[in-house]
Amino acid sequence: MSGPSAEQKHRLVQGVLEAVDPRLSPGLREELSRPGPRSLPAEGQLVVIGGHRSAGKTRLLPLVSALLGRPGLDLDAELERRAGRPLKEWVAEDMNGFRAAERALLQDMPRGSVVAVGGGFISNHPEALAPCYTLLVPISFETYRERLLADTTRPRLRPGMSLEEELHSVYHQRQVLHARVSTVSLAEFLRSFVSLGSPP
Repeated sequence: MSGPSAEQKHRLVQGVLEAVDPRLSPGLREELSRPGPRSLPAEGQLVVIGGHRSAGKTRLLPLVSALLGRPGLDLDAELERRAGRPLKEWVAEDMNGFRAAERALLQDMPRGSVVAVGGGFISNHPEALAPCYTLLVPISFETYRERLLADTTRPRLRPGMSLEEELHSVYHQRQVLHARVSTVSLAEFLRSFVSLGSPP
């Protein structure tokens, strides 16, 4: 894939800003209007789009892939395709087997690919991300809760709890675990594609 033109970059950045949590998008736009660190992956470095469940990683995948001019893959969709069964069923029946499979598949990805991983990947495989450029997609707890209460296709992670208790517990536990992994913010990434002084 070749890199995008300046006009395409502008449209793609706008697409990213529209795809993130609407509660956080105004703050991200504000952040992009100010000087700050910029960050791009090294040539050949695997790019991982990570974050909580329902953060919008799959929506961001084609946008980030196009900005970088690299091929992209949704890891969960590929795992489901290879297994021939829904992830909801797989996770419920064999969580350990699923975790091993997602880690192995990431490690088999071609150099330089862009990969959107599942919501538990950062928490469960931090060491596998050490050589990667990991782009962290933010989501507020309010949006996370709303989206997951409305989405019945996703597997339960702690069926011994009520769904409300599970959402609160998983979100806050993973926030702590995400903070321990070396990640790149969307603002640092997007600054490489916007000119200061022009609206993001």
